[in-house]
Amino acid sequence: MNKNVIAKSFLLIFAFTLMGCASGGMFPSANITDVQLQRGNFKIVARNVSGEAEAGYLFGESVPLGMATNTFALVRVSGSGMLYKEALENLWKNYEAAYGAVEGKKLALVNVRYDSEALNLFVYTQPKVMIRADVIEFTE
Repeated sequence: MNKNVIAKSFLLIFAFTLMGCASGGMFPSANITDVQLQRGNFKIVARNVSGEAEAGYLFGESVPLGMATNTFALVRVSGSGMLYKEALENLWKNYEAAYGAVEGKKLALVNVRYDSEALNLFVYTQPKVMIRADVIEFTE
């Protein structure tokens, strides 16, 4: 009976380990659109617009690597885990709060910079992603 309890406990712990959360950071796509800013058909409408996002996890660790952050944990307790998506959405919300709506405008982000950091405690980890960019508007 005692061996049966130990085996079931081991399987339960193993199952919880497999049910954890993992995030591999950003996914730099190979099919990125390249915009050449050679002609004077644009103007800079905002500089250093920023957005950030964070998530909290129990029993894990986060490793910030400049552009990317990697997290492995058992349970997410805050945030959606989609840090780059949320940070970019936050960047555009901050732009709209300062400069008005983006609808109907020909805008692009240039000089995009990514930063990441992590708070790692014994039972809690909190990765954070920050995106900063300049916004240009095409005039033609």
